[in-house]
Amino acid sequence: MMSNQTILVIDDEAQIRRLIGAALTRAGYDVIDAANAREAVALVASRKPDAVLIDLGLPDRDGLELVANFASKGDMAILVVSARDATDEKIAALDLGADDYVTKPFDTDELLARLRAALRRRQPAPAQPPVMTFGEVEFDADARIVRRKGIEVHLTPKEYALFALLAHDAGKVLTHAHLLRSIWGPAHETDNEYLRVTARALRLKLESDPSRPTLIRNEPGIGYRLNRE
Repeated sequence: MMSNQTILVIDDEAQIRRLIGAALTRAGYDVIDAANAREAVALVASRKPDAVLIDLGLPDRDGLELVANFASKGDMAILVVSARDATDEKIAALDLGADDYVTKPFDTDELLARLRAALRRRQPAPAQPPVMTFGEVEFDADARIVRRKGIEVHLTPKEYALFALLAHDAGKVLTHAHLLRSIWGPAHETDNEYLRVTARALRLKLESDPSRPTLIRNEPGIGYRLNRE
């Protein structure tokens, strides 16, 4: 069971709050909930939850505003749980600071797994972080070395930059625009072909079966995610 981590569920539908709350309680979390943005802001201020699950369709304020508000505080994991499944909505939420986006209807086991991943990313990094391992791939950030099955893999500067960004936020979807801005600069944030070519090259070097990637996962129309497993 998890220790006393508090999760705030924000949704105007009581049935959804009960469903998510029951799953979180069974998993060992302390659960608080809010039916609107006003209640949510007050609870964040008073209870300081470890994570918030936000529905975008709130009656008094758009959920994206809450995502931006809470992300600016920088001290809680943020998962959007919404029936809105448009790609631009997902990109907006992620670019505003959400850790992940789960579309309704959802599988509660998947929701819990994504929550655990988001909470892990919020844990303070050790002073000297160990080499990160992702299946057969090892990443030594201090030495700027990537290995597969113990053998160093030569990466171009752009390939390394992409892998390092994904590894730093492993498990989180990073949008195309964010990756392009970070690696190629703001003038190239719509040049998705640069990103596709670089991701394809990384998969050829790091995946067991590049045609069926399990390490560097594509979120169609949104971005890329590096699997932790």
